[in-house]
Amino acid sequence: MNIFGITGWKNSGKTTLTEKLVTELVRRGWTVSTVKHAHHEFDIDKPGADSFRHRQAGATEVAVVSGVRWALMHELRGEDEPTLETILSRLAPCDIVLVEGYKREAHKKIETRRLEAKDRSPLSANDAHIVAIAADFAVTGESLPVFDLDDTGSIADFIERATGLKP
Repeated sequence: MNIFGITGWKNSGKTTLTEKLVTELVRRGWTVSTVKHAHHEFDIDKPGADSFRHRQAGATEVAVVSGVRWALMHELRGEDEPTLETILSRLAPCDIVLVEGYKREAHKKIETRRLEAKDRSPLSANDAHIVAIAADFAVTGESLPVFDLDDTGSIADFIERATGLKP
C-alpha cells in the first residue's frame, strides 16, 4: 500500500492541500483513500438518527448502508485509540492513501507551512520522515525540496515519484 502523509501545525493548510491532492491524483487515474487524524472528539452522526440511537444504546459498531455509500462507526468505549496501521488494514485496496495528521508516524510526509498557522516552528528538523515542504511563503535554508503550497501539480508529481506510483 502506498502511503504518503500531509503534516503540519493547526491552520497550516493540511486539509486544503489534501483535498487538492485527492482531486489531482484521481484526475490522473489513481484510486485514492484518505485517513484524517482528529485531535478532538468528533461525531459524524446526528442526534436522533437511527444509527445515533443504536450507538447511544451501547452498540460498539454501527454500519449504515445505502445504495450509494456505507459507513462504519466504531465506539472505542474505553479502548485505546487504534494505531494508524490498524486503520490502514481496514481500508479497501487502492493506489495510494493520503494520511492527514499523524505527525509522529514513520511514513513519508510533506510538511505544510502557512504564515497564518497556529505554530510556525519547523517540524522537519526533528522528523526524518518529512521529505518535502509546501509553504505559502519563501522558505530558505532547507535541504528538502520546497513547493509553493498552491502548486498541487508539482506536489502530486513529487508524491508519485516518492511513493513509486511513477518512476
